Amino acid sequence: MRVHLGSDHAGLELKEHLLNWLADHGHEAVDHGPFVYDPEDDYPVFCLRAAEAVGADWQDGETSLGVVIGGSGNGEAIAANKVKGVRAALVWNDETATLARQHNDANVISVGGRMHDLSDMTRFVGIFLDTSFPGEERHARRISMLADYEKTGNLPPLPASATGRPPADA
Repeated sequence: MRVHLGSDHAGLELKEHLLNWLADHGHEAVDHGPFVYDPEDDYPVFCLRAAEAVGADWQDGETSLGVVIGGSGNGEAIAANKVKGVRAALVWNDETATLARQHNDANVISVGGRMHDLSDMTRFVGIFLDTSFPGEERHARRISMLADYEKTGNLPPLPASATGRPPADA
């Protein structure tokens, strides 16, 4: 599996660790930077490039995943989600790493380099990479709604429950 990585200074240590860990586990790691420690660097520079690469791979029919890393992971997830075709999820434990794939078919995860130790973050990445999207209808439907919105800018229709009317089959 090709895995695109991007971080800022707060995620540099984990990114460097993951490059070796991914290779040791048979993955193709693609490093989008940074390449040296700079406490003044800006996460969008690197995280957008990692997310763009994931989006481009998917558009070309290739499956790849991405990992973006910063201090909290919040800004990095926001940046990655600006890229068309990317579904980035903030991961902070084993369950969110699993559900990012199972429920959201996330193709990028974001982790906070200041929030967890190296072994926990590595485990989250491993879980994410090892989990597949089973395609359950309700989850696929929701992802489709987001993809449609991304393409058209049109909001999905409101369900009966949002209008105060009972559902049609009630």
